[in-house]
Amino acid sequence: MIKFSKLIITIFLLLLIIITYLSFIGVETKRFNNQIEAKIKKINKNLSIELNEVKIILDPLKFKLKIKTLGPKLKNQNKVIEIENIKTQISLGSLLKDQFSVENLEISTKSIIIKDLISFIRASYNKPELYILETIIKKGYLIADLSFEFNEDGKIKNNYEIKGFIKDTDLSILEKYNVNKANLIFNYKQNNLELNDIQLFLNNLNFFSDEIFIKKLNNEFLVNGNFNNKKIDLDNKFLELFSNLFLKKLKVEKILFSSKNIFSFKLNNKFQFKDFDITSSIEVDNLLIENNYKLKSIFPKIKKKLNLSNHKLKIVYNQKNLRINGNGSILIQNENDYIDYQVSKKKEIISFDTSLKINQNPLNINFLNYGKDINKQTTIKLRGSKNKDNKIKINELLIKEENNKIEIKDLILNNKLQVVDLNKIDLNYLDKEKQKNSLTIIKKNKKYLIKGLYFNANSFIDNLLFEDEKETIILANNQSAIIDIEKVRLDKDFELKKLYGNLVFKNQKLINGKLAGNFANEKKLEFSVTSNGDTKATTLFMDYAEPIVNRYKFIKGFDEGILDFYSTKIGDESISTLKIYDFKLKELPALTKILTLASLQGIADILSGEGIRFDEFEMNFKNKKSTLTIDEIYAIGPAISILMDGYVEKNKTISLRGTLVPATTINKFIGSLPVLGKLLVGSKTGEGVFGVSFKIKGPPKELETTVNPIKTLTPRFITRTLERIKKN
Repeated sequence: MIKFSKLIITIFLLLLIIITYLSFIGVETKRFNNQIEAKIKKINKNLSIELNEVKIILDPLKFKLKIKTLGPKLKNQNKVIEIENIKTQISLGSLLKDQFSVENLEISTKSIIIKDLISFIRASYNKPELYILETIIKKGYLIADLSFEFNEDGKIKNNYEIKGFIKDTDLSILEKYNVNKANLIFNYKQNNLELNDIQLFLNNLNFFSDEIFIKKLNNEFLVNGNFNNKKIDLDNKFLELFSNLFLKKLKVEKILFSSKNIFSFKLNNKFQFKDFDITSSIEVDNLLIENNYKLKSIFPKIKKKLNLSNHKLKIVYNQKNLRINGNGSILIQNENDYIDYQVSKKKEIISFDTSLKINQNPLNINFLNYGKDINKQTTIKLRGSKNKDNKIKINELLIKEENNKIEIKDLILNNKLQVVDLNKIDLNYLDKEKQKNSLTIIKKNKKYLIKGLYFNANSFIDNLLFEDEKETIILANNQSAIIDIEKVRLDKDFELKKLYGNLVFKNQKLINGKLAGNFANEKKLEFSVTSNGDTKATTLFMDYAEPIVNRYKFIKGFDEGILDFYSTKIGDESISTLKIYDFKLKELPALTKILTLASLQGIADILSGEGIRFDEFEMNFKNKKSTLTIDEIYAIGPAISILMDGYVEKNKTISLRGTLVPATTINKFIGSLPVLGKLLVGSKTGEGVFGVSFKIKGPPKELETTVNPIKTLTPRFITRTLERIKKN
């Protein structure tokens, strides 16, 4: 019994020693090489492996054998990949049953050149995407651990796993986008690829990501994750690389920013993107944009380059919908202003809601004669949308400066920024002349009612008289308006107590209308436009001519006078007559020069002193495009009479010729007429018929004036003088 016990103990100790040895040290053999090679073939029939002896270690707890081989070589045709080691497990139960079976396979690679690995795979799977990948990858290294499990039939289960890391990888895409020093950890399992701790340089700019997930769904890949960047300084050379992708209409010259981004998208096997979603939080330290907008009339000191600083943006893009929220400083002129903006795009409609606070910078709205107080804050609020036809709907445009308010509601503009429709305009402000303006324009029964207490029309009249018609067209459709304003200021001296009437516009032009107004002392203003086909007739009568005549800077010291104007326009040519009655001139440089050259100093002194009175001025002229043709200008007065004609090419050339005759000469000539002369001027005689002919020609700022004495009046001058006498 004792001997039996000793035997049992001895056997137990031997088994324990064997188990311990096998568990910690193991044994080496080539017995299982064939089985391992067969399992490699199960992965891919083109694969083969060159094995050394394998080491076997017992796992007594799991009743399995652990098999490991070092330094094998994996071959695919003539391509070779060196392996660090291969591990597998064999069930002891299968050995006892003489049913040798490998349950799993674990492969750990050495550091592999990525291009070599792609070439190795292409030997069996020569797909276009692998060729593209091999082309764009310039260098880089990969170390991976591969884990496979086999079912009872010896087939690979779909729960295999590949993990490892990529180091110092360089890529070049389209020779424009260079990725350098890319490092990441990866884990692939059950059609899911997880990337972690990603760091790379894109065109020498550092980006990093905590995690990116790639999941295969049928023939597509679902990609989601995040990427971030610390402060990046980009110049226009770098930004040109992305201009076609993101900045087609906006020329950004420089940007300094940091960002945090969460994204997702789907990618098919042809590298086509869809369902792209991204949420970005961006901090812009500095953004320099080239100014391609002609806004000098609104922002007088606008810079050639706009500068945005300290902006915080949130951008959300999904399913072709875009939303941008942001705020920060903006340098449009000399001082920083503050802007807050919300922009969204849904399908083909762009909506916007913007607020701009202007501090110590100017702001002008010329056609309203509005100018911001440089020392006061003005807020501009703009809310609206733009559709696929490029029509812009302004739900609200508000300009607010203390007690000044300009508000427009429901304004629709076409792609030429012309007014298609509007609901209401409310004007309540002091203009540049410190004059009160209180006016409302409201749409009522398809017509616009322009009604108010005060309106300073001084600047508005200047625009009508002197501005290019093409620059003042703001109406796109046919419109009509009813005017009812209590007080209308024409200039600093003249004011209408009432202005009322109606106007009709067609094809951007005024075609019909009547306006009437009352000055003090029962004086009147009457204006009318009538159209018949291509013919348009315009009339203007004013008991005071000064509000119109005084606007022509070359005429100074104009006083009194009644104005009567008539014009007929056929096509692009107008034929007009302007008459002014009973007025006085105190200064007219061109006339002064003619009188001086003609040695008529006495009359010149009157002109510069108390002024020369004229009984009548009449001008008959034609206007076509940029050329004004003067058929005749005739002015007669107690001191002198003038007759002239010529032409004016806008901003180019003035060419005038005429005759100037003192009143004494005219009286002498008329007095010499039989019977009629004695009746008109008596028997008084003078020095004989005398006057001067003159020419004025040259560019507007370099006019040359010449005079020549004459002894005989022209028949035309005589005829006009007699007509005047007869009329009187």
